[in-house]
Amino acid sequence: MPLSPLPSVAEIHQRLQKIFPEGSPNRANCTWEIAAKTVFVMLYVGAVDGSENWLRPDQVTRMTDAQANETDDDKRQAWAQESIKSSKGEIPGRWYAVNTRESIRDDTIRAGFIANGVVVEREGLATTSPAPRYALTGDFAALFDPNLKGQALDHAIADWQAEHLTAGALARITMVRKGAVAGGEHVLVKFPSGETRRMAPGPSSVISKAVIEVFAPRFLKTPAVVFLSESRNKVVSRDDELASSIGLHIEAQKNLPDIVLADLGPKHPLLVFIEVVATDGPVSKERKKALNDLAKEAGFPPEHVVFATAFLDRSDSAFKKVVGSLAWGSFVWFASEPENLIQLHDGVSQTVAQLAELPGDGTVKADTS
Repeated sequence: MPLSPLPSVAEIHQRLQKIFPEGSPNRANCTWEIAAKTVFVMLYVGAVDGSENWLRPDQVTRMTDAQANETDDDKRQAWAQESIKSSKGEIPGRWYAVNTRESIRDDTIRAGFIANGVVVEREGLATTSPAPRYALTGDFAALFDPNLKGQALDHAIADWQAEHLTAGALARITMVRKGAVAGGEHVLVKFPSGETRRMAPGPSSVISKAVIEVFAPRFLKTPAVVFLSESRNKVVSRDDELASSIGLHIEAQKNLPDIVLADLGPKHPLLVFIEVVATDGPVSKERKKALNDLAKEAGFPPEHVVFATAFLDRSDSAFKKVVGSLAWGSFVWFASEPENLIQLHDGVSQTVAQLAELPGDGTVKADTS
């Protein structure tokens, strides 16, 4: 059976970025250079489901630039057989050290490709068997045909994503894209009351819109927007009046929150402070104390106050940058995965029961009944 044409490692790397865009599950494991080289070696030896050819992770470490340039079928097939034999000598120019095979197996193949359903594992092999066991799925391998270019490639990738990525994964990718390109038009936000407001374009506004339109009705019984600030218009007069009416005295240069929500459903209304983070400014320990003081002055006891930080996505650099400074006793919400809520439980606070039910896995999910 003839082997398929080979794209370069660089071309595979570029295509992986398109196949797994920002927001894709386990994206880093599927798009780094070692992933591209793993796909290359799989294609090189013909390890595609249905071909009866399989890959062993250490074959990726044994590949060299010189061998990669030998692309006729006979030399590829000869190397595929030779590369699974025991080798006591050094391999000049090998791509990776011998001990890298565990990382290729665990981080790239299992955590990345198998988790996304693009690599299959050979059945019937014992766990300890040294026989090759991994292969690309046929439809995934087809995306690396060098003759597939331009719009035809884009359409093929889009068709593959629609068929193979889950609805949740596609929704997450869409939200991340919105945040990444938000720079042209104003963002129209619809409040629970039916009021609409235009916010300046930008990722912060995209997250704020998601907080008000998605988070609020999902996690609050009777949501209301008390206050909304934005970079170009720190304090909107009507919000300031509403906040003042319930005793919140917000100073633009001192204690300005991004969003203040209220849940009017419980017997004792719940006040929810939310910081929107596109680059910086989460609910830290110091920030939580300042906002708690603000709520206390308005007559809200600690048990009726909740703090949350909203991000676009958990793979976003903004989250990775500040995760170590997030305050215990607060929540974390991602616009790209709106059904989930992370609780940084401090062992004391019980306000979570008023926000949503907390299952045993530590992740809050909305009651959809």
